[in-house]
Amino acid sequence: MPFSQAQDRYIAPARLRPQLWRLVLGVGLILVIYLAWMAAIGFAVTLAVGLDDAPLVMGQVGLGATPPSIMVLLFTFAGLVLGTFAAVRWVHKRPVASLFGPRDVLLRDFAVALGLFLAVSVPGVVWVFASGTLSPGVPVQVWAIYAIPVLLGLIVQTGAEEIVFRGYLQQQLAARFAARWVSFVIPSVLFGLLHYAPDQMGQGAWLLVGLTGFFGLLMADLTARSGSLGMAWGLHFGNNTLAILIFTTGEALDGVALFRLPYSLADPSSLLGLLLVDLLGLVLIWALLRRWLRGR
Repeated sequence: MPFSQAQDRYIAPARLRPQLWRLVLGVGLILVIYLAWMAAIGFAVTLAVGLDDAPLVMGQVGLGATPPSIMVLLFTFAGLVLGTFAAVRWVHKRPVASLFGPRDVLLRDFAVALGLFLAVSVPGVVWVFASGTLSPGVPVQVWAIYAIPVLLGLIVQTGAEEIVFRGYLQQQLAARFAARWVSFVIPSVLFGLLHYAPDQMGQGAWLLVGLTGFFGLLMADLTARSGSLGMAWGLHFGNNTLAILIFTTGEALDGVALFRLPYSLADPSSLLGLLLVDLLGLVLIWALLRRWLRGR
């Protein structure tokens, strides 16, 4: 399908009520519902562990330092899903399904993007294992218990971010502004800033913001060209699965990873080579998916 046709089909529902005041109100509603969801989780944790231990447990959730804390952290993103669904239905008066694109395209593109990501990642994974620099993470028995629940949590977490940034924001901005860069750049910048964590990443915090924002730009392009969230969601899910369930650098989100890498985002110079390989792999996957879309 030509780019313009796929893009027009994807943003058509947002054109019914594209006013900026609705977008501002919708973003506000998303934040309110997300914060309410977080407060409910905090209340539930307090009831479960007691008032004295709640701050420590919630701190672990913020870092993803243990398998249960990783699971709780991932499912906090359900609040973003609920908030975006509410904004779309109550503020823009359109179906929730319009955020995703056609179901058959969504599912097919998710599978294609995830499969290609895994295929392209194989050489890098083999190289990391062959380097002999890995150290063990959680025991295999623990990992096996939590792997499926964490994968479900990753579906929620990556889906929530795609629904907000490549779904709601990209659609509504594209419906309001003719310049394509507005709907690509603004959500991607916000997406990058969402990952700003100087307490955990130190000097590498802004590097992570830049890389995440660049990832968002590529995902915005694939979403517009495919007419669904499938490709962006599949790539995002594959990337986060590898980074949370298999390998971690140990600063955060290391509670369920099988292996730890001998690098640190707090010292960006220690992993520039690895980041460059990751970046080249991402661009390669993006280019291959664009080529596949042209031939579809």
